[in-house]
Amino acid sequence: MRNTRLLLTIGFGGLLLLMAYAGIDAVRVLRSIQRRTDEIRGEFLIRNRVLNQIRSDLYLSGTYMRDYLLEPEAGKADAHKQSLDTNRSEMEAALAAYARRLSPNEAETYGVLTHELQDYWRVLEPALRWDAAERQTRSYAFLRDEVLPRRLAMVGIADQIAGLNERQLNEDNLQVESLFSQFRVRLSGTVIATLGLGLLLAALSMSRILRLERESEETRKELKDLSARLVQVQENERRAISRELHDEVGQSLSALLVGLSNLSAAVPPSAADEMQVHIAGIRDLAQNCVRVVRNIALLLRPSMLDDLGLVPALEWQAREVSRNYDIRVNVAADGVSDQLPEEHKTCIYRIVQEALHNCVRHSGASVVRITLKQGSGGVSVLIQDDGHGFRPELERGLGLLGIEERVTHLGGTFRVDSHLGRGTLLAITLPYEYDKNPAS
Repeated sequence: MRNTRLLLTIGFGGLLLLMAYAGIDAVRVLRSIQRRTDEIRGEFLIRNRVLNQIRSDLYLSGTYMRDYLLEPEAGKADAHKQSLDTNRSEMEAALAAYARRLSPNEAETYGVLTHELQDYWRVLEPALRWDAAERQTRSYAFLRDEVLPRRLAMVGIADQIAGLNERQLNEDNLQVESLFSQFRVRLSGTVIATLGLGLLLAALSMSRILRLERESEETRKELKDLSARLVQVQENERRAISRELHDEVGQSLSALLVGLSNLSAAVPPSAADEMQVHIAGIRDLAQNCVRVVRNIALLLRPSMLDDLGLVPALEWQAREVSRNYDIRVNVAADGVSDQLPEEHKTCIYRIVQEALHNCVRHSGASVVRITLKQGSGGVSVLIQDDGHGFRPELERGLGLLGIEERVTHLGGTFRVDSHLGRGTLLAITLPYEYDKNPAS
């Protein structure tokens, strides 16, 4: 028991620790994956926003340059030039911001974009010094041959960087998927280990429980057999004591009465009055002893149960209870055979005896009806009174437990139906088959 308890304690403790570890590790890994996913998504959004800003600035630079070249008024042209300078500053700031987040696979393409932007601004610088006449004569060709192609080329490079950015996002997503895969493998291993340990503990527990049930069943069976043997020994002892009281003590007292009668006849007439008084007192005492011994012998084991059978013994018992107590007891026996096994007769007699005893002491009944019926499947006994009743689920005493033990030993059924103020019904059925239990 100590080793089993220690093993179960260690096993269930390990199982709980394994489950706790699996839960904590799962939470930690999921938080790590969530954090990594948020970082990847945030980084992608920032880089994509910077690239969009660079594209937007490229388009705006071309628009500002076109407006500058096509503007005939000097004041408005200077305003367009100033907007172009602001646009250039914003683009360079965006490039610097993107450079801080640059991944290794984007370095080459980013270098090409930076170089092209430098060439782009270098190409634009001479045009920014043109006067109105030069802008009017050279603007169209400059825009067509220099600005637009270079801007389109740089937008294409920016698109390449965006594609690299998306590929980087896909690679990061693959890393997240790899983390998920590793987590699934680890979690599957933990779940398998937990299930294996749980099944092992369940098997060990079930084995131990089944063994304890078998031991308990064997002990219960031994106790029932012991109880049945004790009842049998008690009945045999009662039969022996009853026979001894009837044969030895009863006969001795009867002989004493005969001797007293002979003594009374032999007393001289001169001393007759005084001696007859003493003899009569002794005779009364002897007769009272005979009645007491006979009653004790009948209570222990009525000889008529062995000599006359079950029904006469029950009827005698009913008459004795009706004569000594203010209770009317009726016995109705329908085709009960005299060839019942000895165990069945003794069981039914003791059940009726205990039930009548309970009626006298506890029920307050005025009428008790005892019904015996014998059918093909066995013998049924119904004992019903009109007393004040009780609650069987709360007030079952040793008498009822003894009745149930006797009935269970013979494989019968026992039922108590009682309600407060409505009397009590005891229903007992004892299986009995003629072929299997022939009369001895």
